[in-house]
Amino acid sequence: MINLKTRSYAKELLDGENIPFADIRQNMKELNFINTYLGGHGITIEGVKQILAMHHHDEPVTICEIGCGGGDNLKAIQKWCDTNKIAASFIGIDLKSECIAFAQQQYPELNAIWITSDYHTVQFENKKPDIIFSSLFCHHFIEAQLIDMLNWLKSNCTKGFFVNDLHRHFLAYYSIKIMTRILSASYLVKNDAPLSVARGFKKKDWQQLISKSGLTDCKIEWKWAFRYLIVYIAK
Repeated sequence: MINLKTRSYAKELLDGENIPFADIRQNMKELNFINTYLGGHGITIEGVKQILAMHHHDEPVTICEIGCGGGDNLKAIQKWCDTNKIAASFIGIDLKSECIAFAQQQYPELNAIWITSDYHTVQFENKKPDIIFSSLFCHHFIEAQLIDMLNWLKSNCTKGFFVNDLHRHFLAYYSIKIMTRILSASYLVKNDAPLSVARGFKKKDWQQLISKSGLTDCKIEWKWAFRYLIVYIAK
C-alpha cells in the first residue's frame, strides 16, 4: 500500500511539456465530470457563498480563478450567480495556453477575461478581484510556493479568497484509482487523479501553511468527497 503519511512530490503528467491538445481536452472534460458528480463544483460555490455572505455586493462581483483549466468552475459559479440574481464577471488565469483556448471555446458566453500567465506575475490594472480562488491547483506546488501563494491571494482580493483541494487519504486514493481505471479514457486522468490525492493535504498541513503565511481568520473545513475548503474573509 502507498504511504500517505507525507505528501508525494512525484510530478504529474499534466505538468509536463508538449502534451497534445486533444489529450488535454479529454483530461479537462473528465475532470469536469468528476467535479460535477463528486461535489467539487458544489464546494467551490460554497466558498463563494461564504465570502459574499460577509460582504455587501450591490455592485457586480468580480471572481477570479487561478489555475482555471477549462473554465468549468467559473461556469458553475456563473450559473449559481444567475440563479441567485447576483451580477458577476470573471477572470480565468492559467499558465497553459491550451487550457485558456479550451475555456474560450467552451464558454464564449461567459462574461470573462482569460489570461495566459503564471498567476503571480499578473497585475490587475483597474481593480483587484473581489474573490480569488483555486480548485485542485494547490497540490501542484511545494510548501514554500504555497506560502507565497496564500500571501498573493490575500494581497490581491478585496473580499476574500478560498482554496478547494484534495484530502490526502487512503480511501480517496484507492477509490479514484479504481474509478478512473474502469471509467476513464484519459491516460492523464488515470495517472494524475490518484497521484493528485497523494500530493494532497491533511488538516495539519493546512494549519502549518496558514501559520507560516502569517494569516489569521482562515477557516479549514472538510468536505465530501475528500476535499478541504480553506476560506479567508477580508475585513
